[in-house]
Formats: sequence, structure tokens, C-alpha cells
Amino acid sequence: MAGNGPITQDWEPIVIRKKAPTAAAKKDEKAVNAARRSGAEIETIKKSTAGTNKAASSSTSLNTRKLDDETENLTHERVSSELKKNIMQARLGKKLTQAQLGQLINEKPQVIQEYESGKAIPNQQIITKLERVLGVKLRCKK
Repeated sequence: MAGNGPITQDWEPIVIRKKAPTAAAKKDEKAVNAARRSGAEIETIKKSTAGTNKAASSSTSLNTRKLDDETENLTHERVSSELKKNIMQARLGKKLTQAQLGQLINEKPQVIQEYESGKAIPNQQIITKLERVLGVKLRCKK
């Protein structure tokens, strides 16, 4: 940058205003007000999709209908009882705590706790790490 004197800041306020209503909007407003004063009947129509994203709202209603029609209770697959027993036996065989095992596979102790209690959603990468550290084949053939 060239050294042509000190850098100064422009502290002049910038005011941003909304656009003034157009002439057509003013005429419509005047006509409605005149009709109100004269006692004439005014019919107002509410646009059903005004201010909404029409495409998004139509797809949402389809998804909502599918959910309403769904009768099955859908849940995530959890760790099998056989897998959780295998993990616990292998860990105790190596005389490791859940925290120590978690540290060895670079996961939080809560992850080991969830696997052993059967609350975890099976992750093949974590199961592979457990097999490697414990030196045991945990997965069984389905």
C-alpha cells in the first residue's frame, strides 16, 4: 500500500429506507378507504399461499400424510445381546475397565458403556477397533 498519509475512516451515517409505496398501491389503498367511508361492501380475499414457500409446503403435506398412514413402529437397529456379551467377556478377559478400553480405541467411555448395555446403534468401524484391541472376533454370522 502506498504511504500517502494516514488512513482515516468515514464516520458518515448511511441511512437505508424501504421503497416508498408505488402509485398503483396508493390508488388501491385510496379506493378501499373511500369505499369504507361510503359504507360500500368490501370483499377481502386472503391468499392461501401468501408469504410461504409453496413448493416446500406441498411436499411437507405429502410427508406428513405418509407418516400418518404409517402403522409400523420404526426404530434403529441396536447392538445384539450376543455382541454385548462378547464385548464384555473380552474386556474382562483382558482385565480392562470401560474407560481403559475406550481410551485404547480412541472413543469415549460412554461408547463402550452403550455397547455393553445394548443401547448403541452398531457402527462397524467401532466394532472393528474393538476386535483389533481385544484380539477377539466379536461379530457372529447372521
